[in-house]
Amino acid sequence: MKTNFLKIATVILGFFSFTLVNAQTVMVGGAPMYPTKNIVENAVNSKDHTTLVAAVKAAGLVETLQSPGPFTVFAPTNKAFDKLPKGTVETLVKPENKGTLTTVLTYHVVSGKWNATDLAKMIKDGNGWAEIKTVQGGTLKASMKGKNIILTDEKGGMAKVTIADVNQSNGVIHVIDTVLMPK
Repeated sequence: MKTNFLKIATVILGFFSFTLVNAQTVMVGGAPMYPTKNIVENAVNSKDHTTLVAAVKAAGLVETLQSPGPFTVFAPTNKAFDKLPKGTVETLVKPENKGTLTTVLTYHVVSGKWNATDLAKMIKDGNGWAEIKTVQGGTLKASMKGKNIILTDEKGGMAKVTIADVNQSNGVIHVIDTVLMPK
């Protein structure tokens, strides 16, 4: 009797654990982003982030984004990269431009795990603005437009967070609609 009870309890706990993990799984680019996988393991499955993944590989940042972190990544979609002037992406991924590509990509990464609630609180506490230091060394300004988080880069470009809180084992991804540019 005790053995049957333990088996049933194990099955029930396993079900609830499975349900909790799946409840946090977010679909991005037609693929599930599992909170048990790291940033790179999830991003490679998103059909909306093939340009970003190719750029991360070209910049040699795969190992970094697979490390424990935690990181907050503002991840531009393929459509965001398409907004750049024609030929920009092709030029950036050339080996001789690795330094510039790394600068642009690391401008989209922040140390620590900052979910949308954290960002909104920072914005509120800053009277409508929050300055966010990137791992590249530059600054992003965050604000709210209605319920949307808006990021303004150092050149005045603006990106909207279109999908927030895509949790990863080593941080969080916020999908954005525009590539952010440092000075």
